[in-house]
Amino acid sequence: MRKIEHIGIAVKDLAAANDNYAKLFNAEPYKQERVESEGVNTSFFMIGDSKIELLEASNENSAIAKYIEKRGEGIHHIAYDVEDIVAERNRLIAEGFQAIGDIKHGADHKLVCFFHPKSANGVLVELCQERSE
Repeated sequence: MRKIEHIGIAVKDLAAANDNYAKLFNAEPYKQERVESEGVNTSFFMIGDSKIELLEASNENSAIAKYIEKRGEGIHHIAYDVEDIVAERNRLIAEGFQAIGDIKHGADHKLVCFFHPKSANGVLVELCQERSE
């Protein structure tokens, strides 16, 4: 792993959260995107070298909708930038981390995969690799 890529925050209302975080950071989101496969609408803020991703459920069956229903709004995951997502995913599985699903296309032009919070002291881990296409 090379660095923390972003911190994901689950929100009920993306527009309201964008307004709130724009005030907090004194900056507008640099990107907004819908990820149909995950059932989320996202927006990204760049703060220095750090990114914050806000995630709103786009349907009631999405993981974000279920997360908010169970835990409320707040930090949802920490994403780590990796050079080779396949190799890093395989390494973590060999180390005993529990993968959730397969590698897929995510927001912000990334390949992503996730590891269960039970494997990482209660934190949902996301691996991210820039897509080459």
